[in-house]
Amino acid sequence: MDILDIKATNDTPRVLFDPDNEIFEISGRSLPEDVVTFYQPVIDWLDEYKLMPNEKTELVFKYIYFNTATSKLVQDILLRLEYIHENGGSVNVIWYYELDDEDMQDLGEEFKEYVDIPFELVSY
Repeated sequence: MDILDIKATNDTPRVLFDPDNEIFEISGRSLPEDVVTFYQPVIDWLDEYKLMPNEKTELVFKYIYFNTATSKLVQDILLRLEYIHENGGSVNVIWYYELDDEDMQDLGEEFKEYVDIPFELVSY
């Protein structure tokens, strides 16, 4: 499967999904003008990947900040990971947040409750 590599901008996160090297990471700020258009390649990639995933998939979220519209797309991403998990794949989510960022910590805890997959919250 091809690598998905979307470079970060001031308003959009870096997305790197490299199944050959087992790297799955979304990091940075997510404030795209059209959140659906920005995340559509991510959703499409995951829809293809979930049909033949790696033995192990560990997705790292390292958002600094994201808008409300992004939360819906994060849920969509997590649902695709839950599908992999429900179908026998090993899935883990690691949600990084800055030590003093209670909002991002709270969001991670909400997302953890939203899906039934292993989900770690890690402060830095």
